[in-house]
Amino acid sequence: MPYIPKSDRKKFAAVLWAAELAMKEHGISNGELNFLMTSLGLLYLRRHGNSYNTITDVKKTLREAADEFSRRLLAPYEDTKIIQNGDVY
Repeated sequence: MPYIPKSDRKKFAAVLWAAELAMKEHGISNGELNFLMTSLGLLYLRRHGNSYNTITDVKKTLREAADEFSRRLLAPYEDTKIIQNGDVY
């Protein structure tokens, strides 16, 4: 889950700001977003070692992030579309 204490988020502020700046200046494609997410996972592996546990840590983190993203953003969007266009079920 992405819900870490606000005080712990500060250490990543500069990196996120630089990424935001690069996206504003150059745009970003879905492939480039995938590249960034994969690169973060690989940085984690380099930091913690390449083992079954660390590889699955990255895999689980990416999967859980995707699930939470869907729960918080995609599901409400789909609910709005159901209201606008009618339910299929």
